[in-house]
This record gives sequence, structure tokens and C-alpha cells, in this order.
Amino acid sequence: MGLQGWYLTPLTDTMTRSILLLALAMGVILGPLEGRGEVPSFGGAVKGGLTLSVIYDNNPYDPRLSTAWGFSCLIEGAGLKVLFDTGGDGPLLLSNMEALGLRAEGIEAVVFSHIHGDHTGGLQVLLRRLQGVTLYLPQSFPQGFKDRVRLHGARVREVRGPLEICPGVYSTGEMGRGLKEQALLLRTRVGTILITGCAHPGVVQMVARARELTGGPISLVMGGFHLLGLPQAEVREIARALRGLGVCCVGPCHCSGQEARRVFREEFGPRFIEVGVGRRIGLKEIEGMVRRRR
Repeated sequence: MGLQGWYLTPLTDTMTRSILLLALAMGVILGPLEGRGEVPSFGGAVKGGLTLSVIYDNNPYDPRLSTAWGFSCLIEGAGLKVLFDTGGDGPLLLSNMEALGLRAEGIEAVVFSHIHGDHTGGLQVLLRRLQGVTLYLPQSFPQGFKDRVRLHGARVREVRGPLEICPGVYSTGEMGRGLKEQALLLRTRVGTILITGCAHPGVVQMVARARELTGGPISLVMGGFHLLGLPQAEVREIARALRGLGVCCVGPCHCSGQEARRVFREEFGPRFIEVGVGRRIGLKEIEGMVRRRR
């Protein structure tokens, strides 16, 4: 199957009902984009190669790295070197980076999914290594947080609506009720990659927003899916809803839970990616998985 065909999975009536019921049950409405400033065109794409490195997670993968509750992913190969979330512990974050031969000093942008400490706790130590870094924070972050990071010399960009960070790298904008969260969109030659921190607004809703914004295929969804403790039947419905929305590959980690990871592995088969701390994923690997038949 070619790259332009795999995402055209028709939504059955059952899948459509499942997606709508999930949206209602989770109490989240995508909401209009009006009033959120100018929406980017999402026409730009990352040129050349791209590497995603999970440098903080509670799931093991590379034994050289240490696990801890939280999440952080480094994106290399885009116009900027982007860090998505910082985990909960700065020294551990830096130690894991060093184990992979990665240098913190080159990071030019830090994007925070949401305010929880297991996603922001590594920042203070990290800022000692960074100069001229720009932080992309949901607008709803406390003012005290924004003021403190400015005192460390960081520039703050408050995110409300969808936003271009650099060519091919975008924010979904704030989503959810109560706790606000943004996710990262990477436009590539093999479709859009969606990286979530915890997916508190609902991973189905975040994928639907990604499709709404980009109008194209979602080649990979990875990160925290916030499914820990959910009944197996509900997790399976969520997995099938993602398939119905045209998601090709998945890499759940962090707050997804082991049972959910097992269910997603069953539902996505060879297009399931084992994600844990130290996992590195390149575009060639994703492209190969996109071409696989289930």
C-alpha cells in the first residue's frame, strides 16, 4: 500500500458512534478555532531526516538510561532543536541525554504540554545549560511560572491557539476543560506525527484536532495517552477509534499503562512501536512501518 492510501480507512457507523460517545463521555469538546488568533496554514514540512529521542519516561527501553515517572522527547532534524516536556527531575534528564550522546546546550525551543511537575520539573536545572531558549507554554500556565523562567533568561511564548514553532513543527493550541494541554505536530514526508504529553483532553480528541488542523494523514501518535486504570473494553474502543481516524502507527508510553499498551499492540500489530526511555525513532523507521500491511 502506498503512502497516500493507508490513511483512507472509512469510518464505519460503529466507529463513528464510538468516537462521538468517547468525546461525550470524556467531557471534552474540540471547540471552534475562532478567537484564537491567526491559524497557521500547516503547509510547511520538516525537510530531510528527523529523529525523536525519548529521554525521560517511566517505561524502560535502553538499559543505559534510568526510568522515572514523567515524559520528555527531543526532536532533532527540524529547523530548531526542540525539547517537548522536561520530565520531573533535571539531573536525571541530563544524565539520560548524556547516556545517548546528546547535548542539552543545543536546545533552542522547549515546548510544555501542561503544567504538571512530571513534565516541567526538569526545567530549572536545564535552564542553567541553555542560552536564548524560547519556552512555548500554554497560556493558562500560572503567571508565577512565567515570571520565574524569564528571570533565568528564557523567552516565553504563550500559546492559546494553533501555532507554528518552526517550519514543519506546530502546536495544536490549548485543548481541554480545566487543565489545559497542547500537543506537538510534526509535518513530514510520511504524514503528520502527533506527540502528546499526557493527553488529558483525550487522545481521540487530540488526534481529531490534528486531523482538523492538518487535513492529512497521521502517521504516528506517541507519548502519554492517559489510559492508566481504564477498563480494557474502553481502551480497545479508543484504540479502534484512532484506527478509524486514520492513525497508522502508535507508540503509547508514560501514563498509558501496561494494559493499554498490550491492547494497542494487539490492535495495531506490526504498526505498534515499543516506546520507553532511550527509544530513538527516525523517519525511515516510520516510513517502513507505514508501508507494512497489517
